[in-house]
Amino acid sequence: MADDKVLIIVTSGPDTPRRCATPFFFASLAVAMENEVTMFFTIDGTLLVKKGVAETIFPKKGGEPVSYFLREALEHGVKMIACTASTDLHGLKPSDLIPEVKMVGGATMLQLAEDAKITLTF
Repeated sequence: MADDKVLIIVTSGPDTPRRCATPFFFASLAVAMENEVTMFFTIDGTLLVKKGVAETIFPKKGGEPVSYFLREALEHGVKMIACTASTDLHGLKPSDLIPEVKMVGGATMLQLAEDAKITLTF
């Protein structure tokens, strides 16, 4: 399975904390299995990559914040991109996002999905 592309589309945000750590966990797992992984944040998922937000979301009481899983994914080499329409929806500028995230247009998601062997959505 080496060097296959995996796309993870994240639409869940702070209002659904139990859904927020899993996409990062699966991203790290896919990289460990030698896949090239891109996470595409759209709708409320875009809020997860807003500076300071992931630190405040706890999927499990007493557990790690989402920022823990986000940092693990970044350390494993997961690429993270945010949809410009979604950042606009939430009034976010590039400077509002964590520095590792690149903003792209929605058509990029379609191209990534076409190129991916696996696409997961959360």
